[in-house]
Amino acid sequence: MEQIEKVIDEKKQGKALITQQKESNNKKLFIESYGCQMNMNDSEIVAAILSEQGYNTTQSLDDADLVLVNTCSIREKAEQTVRNRLQKYNHAKNRNPKMKVGVLGCMAERLKAKFLEEEKIVDLVVGPDAYRDLPNLIEEVEAGRDAVNVILSKDETYGDVSPVRLNSNGVSAFVSITRGCDNMCTFCVVPFTRGRERSRDPKSILEEIRSMQEKNFKEITLLGQNVDSYLWYGGGLKKDFKNASEMAQATAVDFAQLLDMCATEFPKIRFRFSTSNPQDMTLDVIHVMAKHKNICKYIHLPVQSGSNAILKAMNRQHTREEYMELVDNIYKIIPEMALSQDMIAGFCGETEEDHKDTLDLMEHVKYSFGFMFAYSERPGTLAAKKMTDDVSLETKKRRLQEIINLQQKHSLYRAKEHVGQIQEVLIEGTSKKNPNEWKGRNTQNTVVVFPKEHYKMGDFVNVKINDCTSTTLLGTAVGYSDNN
Repeated sequence: MEQIEKVIDEKKQGKALITQQKESNNKKLFIESYGCQMNMNDSEIVAAILSEQGYNTTQSLDDADLVLVNTCSIREKAEQTVRNRLQKYNHAKNRNPKMKVGVLGCMAERLKAKFLEEEKIVDLVVGPDAYRDLPNLIEEVEAGRDAVNVILSKDETYGDVSPVRLNSNGVSAFVSITRGCDNMCTFCVVPFTRGRERSRDPKSILEEIRSMQEKNFKEITLLGQNVDSYLWYGGGLKKDFKNASEMAQATAVDFAQLLDMCATEFPKIRFRFSTSNPQDMTLDVIHVMAKHKNICKYIHLPVQSGSNAILKAMNRQHTREEYMELVDNIYKIIPEMALSQDMIAGFCGETEEDHKDTLDLMEHVKYSFGFMFAYSERPGTLAAKKMTDDVSLETKKRRLQEIINLQQKHSLYRAKEHVGQIQEVLIEGTSKKNPNEWKGRNTQNTVVVFPKEHYKMGDFVNVKINDCTSTTLLGTAVGYSDNN
């Protein structure tokens, strides 16, 4: 009889445990990301960490037990967008007082505990290297205490975390290969919010890509603040070495080698990478791109300014001549290469002659795309501390518009080069303008739309390009690509 009661008791305990697990798995996480692709990938890492704590993601703000916003500090406008969003969270929290709100990422790192004072709605503040501590921080909040962890790490890469793919189209995904940045550009807050540069073990990168292949993803973008400086020699910081010779002897894998490994091991996956820094890009990378069909012929190559004086003031480690020589060599090796830029108008001390140098460099390169901004001073940067933001807002806006106008001209010029060609396109979704058309991208990262017919998401399709706008190619499918 005693044995029977024991069995019954164990069954009751088992049922109670199952019920407890079900209840714990009912917690809802609402997460939004702003800023760069690294932030998007970080949110996927956060979702994975919290899934182990019983959180499932939700698209409904009102249903959430925990609301997280992953922030960007690169520009003042990005920070203001987040603050505006927090006001909407506040309304949701009034409807659901048990809801907790947290701020993640670069803005959290920059403002730290000050965030809790400025935004009363915020319960926890977590920097980019502290996501593993989220379960502990949530416990602190639930106990009625403020929770802040913005400590920067020298070795955290989250290489062992399998990201939860948020809002995924099931076709393309991001895989981070480096974190942090050692380039102290005077305008940029990233080194202060994401810490020192460190590279991820190539084995873990390949394992993550393999898991993506098993889930039938067709395109992977390798991510980092500066992918070209990727260097794996067993972990730690590059600057831990005493000299270049010591580092060279320990080097196992650089970015060109990693790219070659990825393309070789996964020939049916298409690869992209971002972001590149001109000072670190080598022609070895370009030759690897030329070697493999499945490495897209597109590079985002930020220049920021075409003026040597401004580049020096920005602490960019390249001149306009070195940049243009690199571009010329890229076009020689891969004539069909598409390049895009980041450009800042109206940096401290920029003269009209400096601005003209930027326009002149743009004429030389003729970028396919561009990301252009008026300079905004970021607290904590060297420019904010030691330079005068002396270009008027009116002048900044005018120069920015001239850069935008020229980029639109060049974008149309580059788009027209595709007309008449048959190009491989990976179908990523339905066109926003026409439900009867697919949209995808060619190897140069240009959006292509064409009639759906019998094709489906994730197909590689050969498309005849018939027409274009400055941003989109218009075509007709002529059959499946060999890459399917």
